[in-house]
Amino acid sequence: MNIPRGNNQKVYVGMSGGVDSSVSAALLKEAGYDVTGVFIKVWQPDWVTCTWKEDRLDALRVAAQLDIPFITLDLEADYKKHVVDYMVSEYTAGRTPNPDVMCNKYVKFGAFFDWAIKQGADYVATGHYAQTVTRADGTYLAKGNDPTKDQSYFLWTLHSTHLKKTLFPVGDIEKTEVRKLAQKFKLPNATKKDSQGLCFIGKVELKEFLSHFVTSTKGNVISETGKVLGSHDGAVFYTIGQRHGFTVDQSSPNELPYFVINKNIDQNTITVSHDDPRSLVHSPTLWKVIRLHNTLWSNNPPQEGKVYQVRARYRQELVECVFKKIVGQENEWLAEVSQPLGATPGQSLVVYDQNICIGGGSII
Repeated sequence: MNIPRGNNQKVYVGMSGGVDSSVSAALLKEAGYDVTGVFIKVWQPDWVTCTWKEDRLDALRVAAQLDIPFITLDLEADYKKHVVDYMVSEYTAGRTPNPDVMCNKYVKFGAFFDWAIKQGADYVATGHYAQTVTRADGTYLAKGNDPTKDQSYFLWTLHSTHLKKTLFPVGDIEKTEVRKLAQKFKLPNATKKDSQGLCFIGKVELKEFLSHFVTSTKGNVISETGKVLGSHDGAVFYTIGQRHGFTVDQSSPNELPYFVINKNIDQNTITVSHDDPRSLVHSPTLWKVIRLHNTLWSNNPPQEGKVYQVRARYRQELVECVFKKIVGQENEWLAEVSQPLGATPGQSLVVYDQNICIGGGSII
């Protein structure tokens, strides 16, 4: 485990109640840090049953087992503004948001990070499967050692100023080893299942969630040629690649399933095809040149002409890419990939220089 030895340095650990952040706290205490556990309370709708109270209790029990201080930090307002409101705005505009990225940017490494440093913390730590690497020109984010758990894709907005004061204790450990460490430390949540995404989204369908914030009307399901095939409940409710939740008048019982490949919010239509756009087979969803905005780089922007690697979706295979800055447009770049890449407006294109994540941007 590649944790720098602590000399009673103060570290605030974001403890979600899950095993990864719990083991992170245990490892840091073992390494000689002055550890404080912090449970971040986020916004939840009053019409959904959420497990935050149980998760907080799990985190509290771990803190008691480790004999470390425990604090509950209320960041509901930040979460509502930067994650929930952002999600609704993006879906309403016809884009597919990336709420985990925004949660990391504005909540965990925004409000929580800033609060912890003001409290006198030398470091902030989380249970993410990622690593930091320090070079002559600054500190960079690196992939986690476990390729099945690497979470660097969701952390691309972190700047060097955050990274040099951040610790990822389980970043160089495989998940199976983390489970073993949880048993070794006798953590009460050692066998707890991994959480599945955002609290309220995990308990409710996207359509039901959005229906509390937006109004919509029924519209047409159309083919790539514009032929009306059926109906849907509102284009805003659908995501690219979705294959359920709309009605298609099938020509035979054995007809292949349809996938959403495009949606038009203004005309309230969704376009479907038998080809799954996420399989990198369906040409209308494949991009050779991808335009990015809201780009952020941990230290320096990409060098024009240099070959990097990118992914436009979590765990997607990396594809080689070169970049060109768009003149006159702040924080906008063109990414030319070596092979057509499945990309969805609103999602993140994350850029790697081998094992190092240098940043990324939002796909237009």
